[in-house]
Amino acid sequence: MMDPIVPSPSTSDPNSTPSPTILLHPRREPFEHGLLPIQKLVFTDPVQALTPLKQRLSSSSTPRVGSAALADALQISSDHARLILDTLSSVLHSESDPLVTACPEDVDSVGADFRDLILFLYIQSYKRLLPRSHKDSVAVADVWPSTSAFDGYLSAISPLQLVRSNTRRFMPSQADEEAHQLSYLQKHLANFLVLLSEPLEGEDKESMVLTIEGFEHLGFLIQFDKGSEGVPLSQAAPFFANSDPDMPAVPVPASQVHDWLLEIIASSLEHVSENNSAKESGFPSSSDQDVAMADASPSSAKASQSARSPFFIEGVSKSSYVKQASDLKNSSVKVINCHDSVIYALAPLRYATLYGCSDATIVLGAVGKAVRVEHCERVQVITASKRVCIVNCRECLFYLGVNQRPLIVGDNHKLLVSVPQASPFVSAMKI
Repeated sequence: MMDPIVPSPSTSDPNSTPSPTILLHPRREPFEHGLLPIQKLVFTDPVQALTPLKQRLSSSSTPRVGSAALADALQISSDHARLILDTLSSVLHSESDPLVTACPEDVDSVGADFRDLILFLYIQSYKRLLPRSHKDSVAVADVWPSTSAFDGYLSAISPLQLVRSNTRRFMPSQADEEAHQLSYLQKHLANFLVLLSEPLEGEDKESMVLTIEGFEHLGFLIQFDKGSEGVPLSQAAPFFANSDPDMPAVPVPASQVHDWLLEIIASSLEHVSENNSAKESGFPSSSDQDVAMADASPSSAKASQSARSPFFIEGVSKSSYVKQASDLKNSSVKVINCHDSVIYALAPLRYATLYGCSDATIVLGAVGKAVRVEHCERVQVITASKRVCIVNCRECLFYLGVNQRPLIVGDNHKLLVSVPQASPFVSAMKI
């Protein structure tokens, strides 16, 4: 097993790495759409479990891992191996990666880069930030919807009732979730770098270095608040930014990368905390990355300041709500706690999340990556998407045009999933 990265000693050398002047954000997609409830993917000690796997996969003649090799390495079924590749392809940071551009019939053979795969497997142990419980049981009863055919034999507390008890005031804000993910990255950064680093040739195993290629794979988890979204991750790092494109970049000590990133994460956490404090004091910050939400009055919705952030449609009740492509400049949308309504988000999107809705019809435009529907009841969903994940829902109807088998996870009851007759699969996958 590789030794952990030890922070480099402080130095007054004027040529040492300068203090960071940029902010770091976690990529939400792997944490929101990339987690799979497969027990064999949750490791008590991820570094100890994944280091032999990394050594085995990296010793191959190709850096890519197909579904057969993955199933053999993890001792899982071929269906689960394919599910891992499909899920990884939907949350990868590089649109040019062969796994992203591969046709469905070629995914098994094209496979994933082993470094992306290792990071994907590592974060399966990530614990999502859960809503806090409601203190007012009367308020819960007041919002509980009409009776259901299941009420006679299911528990009096259904998943939706638990969700309904958590209004926006009691749910984690986008800033809270970002802080939680930043703290996770801060805690596990040394392990990520160990898994991406290589021992320096001719030196002992403690002399770990990170190549520019290995550093770029951190883009699966992080992105910098600097310039346009297309800027390569390495161009934000002082030790790779001025590398000659015609010459191979010199590997950098992993401890140097570790110290530099830790400093930026600490600054980013402080920035998020300051924004939260400003909001609580009634003074919104101009740089606040949290997004606006829609209440029962659709006209009050505002697009978030950054296309990187999702657009919220929240709390719409007993009304119709329409957003066209010209209204949605964001790449993702979240529809939360909408009831007895018809919601149209008719814009091309990358990701969509539907959470805690009931007695509603929700129509989404084409979603290029993934749709997640969670804790919904008596909802009709109409969408075309690459993949759809349904979690803890009941009495819902889905009209789907999808490239992959719908994934059904958790405690679901009386779902009807309709796909085109020409679909390459005949049933959803349940976990």
